[in-house]
Amino acid sequence: MQVPSSSASDAGTDADIAIIGAGVVGVACALMLSRQGWRVLVLDREAPGMGASWGNAGHMATEQVFPIADASILKRLPGMLMDPMGPLRLDWRYFPKALPWLSRLLWNLRKNPWQNTVAGIRALNQASLSAWQELLASIGHSHLLKKEGSLLVHERSDTRHDLDVLRARMLEQQVSVERWQGDAIRHTAPQLSERIKGGLFFPETAHVVNPWQVVNAMVDAARHNGVQFTTSEVLTGQVDDQGVCLQTSESGQIRARKVLVACGAHSAPLTTALAGIRVPLDTERGYHLMLPGEQHRLPIAVTSLERRFIMTPMDEGLRLAGTVEFAGLKQPPNMQRAWQLHRLSQGLFKTDLDASSATVWMGFRPSLPDSLPIIDSVKNGKVLLAFGHHHLGLTQAAVTAEIITHLATYGDSPAASSLPDLQPYKASRFS
Repeated sequence: MQVPSSSASDAGTDADIAIIGAGVVGVACALMLSRQGWRVLVLDREAPGMGASWGNAGHMATEQVFPIADASILKRLPGMLMDPMGPLRLDWRYFPKALPWLSRLLWNLRKNPWQNTVAGIRALNQASLSAWQELLASIGHSHLLKKEGSLLVHERSDTRHDLDVLRARMLEQQVSVERWQGDAIRHTAPQLSERIKGGLFFPETAHVVNPWQVVNAMVDAARHNGVQFTTSEVLTGQVDDQGVCLQTSESGQIRARKVLVACGAHSAPLTTALAGIRVPLDTERGYHLMLPGEQHRLPIAVTSLERRFIMTPMDEGLRLAGTVEFAGLKQPPNMQRAWQLHRLSQGLFKTDLDASSATVWMGFRPSLPDSLPIIDSVKNGKVLLAFGHHHLGLTQAAVTAEIITHLATYGDSPAASSLPDLQPYKASRFS
């Protein structure tokens, strides 16, 4: 094990490991590392759990084992550029900058890279739910996770074939999936309309009742273990013989033996500064619409095949989410995309959803062109990387934390049998 003695670790450093990013991935890593004896400092320009971790759909999407795009994206490209309200949107002003990333995405749609991506996503997803159950149980917050499955529903007769094809593909990838008729779906979710002809039920999925509470429950447990949380932006950093030196906006210079970059869509510049690695990281801008008057409309998460969005029941209401927009980190949000989610919901229920007092949100999902995250240890173990989970950040956070804890503690020695093969997630795949 690489955990130092307390006297050695305290000498000349502010922490054994400085974690950049207080989202769900960074906080889960902080908690697990602290349990192994590491002295951990978490730095973020925002309070823990904000950003994409605050606004995600809350769906533990273990069934989603396929990349974010397939070959049909070529046919959809004109619509992506022209329709500002489409489910997959590419801002034409951002298109020139996004072109290299999109080219890499298309290159990864070849048979072998695509199969490698599916295998990599599946390996993480298969370990994700049990990792979350164990983590939340260990801090006394199992009630925040509801393992009751989820539904993908369809309305039109002509989309039944698409649904059957998807089911066959999922079964090939060992995804647990059941074909349900409309009556069975309405028995589970009685307020759905008669338009629902059928769908797929995924018994090995779950949802959280409040993503922000999930993060903050882990923060409380981590603080109990001695983890420090500081609101400060890490501007840059460098690796030297003693470890890592970080320059921050509020805390000045921070020294640590190791650093973990886990700041989502903002991770690329720090990865270059600390590790000398350029990664093709972009962002899927996601929107949600929160309906506080609809706490009891659905018992489980429901996704519409035709309308391409998800509805997740939470303690504070019903969250509608799922649109994707490529427009970078600097363009202002187009909140009409969030309100579009309410229009998309019309007709799915026997009575329309109540949008009074609704709130809107936009956040940045960190995305790599092969749809796999980077989970790695570089620079002789001084720099750890955990980002690029695109829309599976919540799903894969707990198992990512297990992997990072292994890498920090044991280095490149073989992972435990409960962990996936780490090769697909290495940063070197982009070199």
